[in-house]
Amino acid sequence: MANPRESELQYPLGERRPGPGELIELAPGLRWLRMGLPFALDHINLWLLRDELDAVDGGKVQGWTIVDCGVANEATRANWEQIFAHHLDGLPVLRVIVTHFHPDHIGLADWLCRRWSGALAPGLSARHECRLWISATDFNLARLASASTVGMGGETAAAFFASHGLSDPEALDKIRQRSSYYPSMVPAVPASFRRLMDGTGLRIGGRLWQCLVGYGHAPEHISLFCPELGLLISGDMLLPRISTNVSVVDVEPEADPLRLYLDSLQRLLALPADTLVLPAHGLPFRGLRARVDQLQQHHAERLAEVDQACRAKPCHAAELLELMFKRKLDLHQTTFAMGEAVAHLNHLWLDGRLARRLDEDGVYRFYGAS
Repeated sequence: MANPRESELQYPLGERRPGPGELIELAPGLRWLRMGLPFALDHINLWLLRDELDAVDGGKVQGWTIVDCGVANEATRANWEQIFAHHLDGLPVLRVIVTHFHPDHIGLADWLCRRWSGALAPGLSARHECRLWISATDFNLARLASASTVGMGGETAAAFFASHGLSDPEALDKIRQRSSYYPSMVPAVPASFRRLMDGTGLRIGGRLWQCLVGYGHAPEHISLFCPELGLLISGDMLLPRISTNVSVVDVEPEADPLRLYLDSLQRLLALPADTLVLPAHGLPFRGLRARVDQLQQHHAERLAEVDQACRAKPCHAAELLELMFKRKLDLHQTTFAMGEAVAHLNHLWLDGRLARRLDEDGVYRFYGAS
């Protein structure tokens, strides 16, 4: 979704953004970089924070904390190596914080942790274990998905989409063939981690960062807020130009992630109005409260459209795609769009505004509740 109310947001850096292998310093000890993605959404924003942690054999060690990783491919590894060679001031990476389990955020976490564990830097005798920091729910789901398939592709995903009306044989066959879709971008997840929870306080570079949990986009998404700097590393919970994907997947087919997401957005309104939001995609912006209102309005409008369509005649998710997404979708986008269509239908159904039935063709259709 392009944002029709984008003029209500302010972009302090304008259209400035880091190029490949480049960094932009946003505040003392906070650097912004970008990595490419092999999707229509072609980039992810990543963050480097100057830090200090305890060394394994005593004392303190200076270095950097990474927030989010990029997908596991050679181009992203090469980009990271460029950053390591030219932009770390000769210091090591001490830990890797991941906001949630999606491949563009956790893909290279295992590589990064292995790359920076052990001897830290030339001339340093101290050693440190570079650890992954993430919520327990997303850590365990990433471990499971990396070893198999969870809501990303394969036979169960194809059957789920078919039960919601996706009937194109070619699309379904491609979904079946994507059983290794997640592992292809997340080939491994670290065997151990440090747990982040809602309200956890992290001391990063002498400043306190608060963990804010968000639901609906991922099982237990962690955003980071620094009151001293007035900064929110929002991950995917709050994006300036597109709406965060909120999907139902095959492993939890009766879920209501949209309610969870809208409730999570509401909680972000407690942050200061002038907070600078550092999103995973798009440009840093101010206007947090305006953006929350925009996203709430967007979903209210989609829910009204879906409700009206289902009251006119019983509908399945696939036939609502043209109504909800007014553009041509590739397969990657179609799977997300299907998940989001089901999310809006499930929300209305579980709220009692629509009813649901499984018809003889094996497809769920939703209609106006009496």
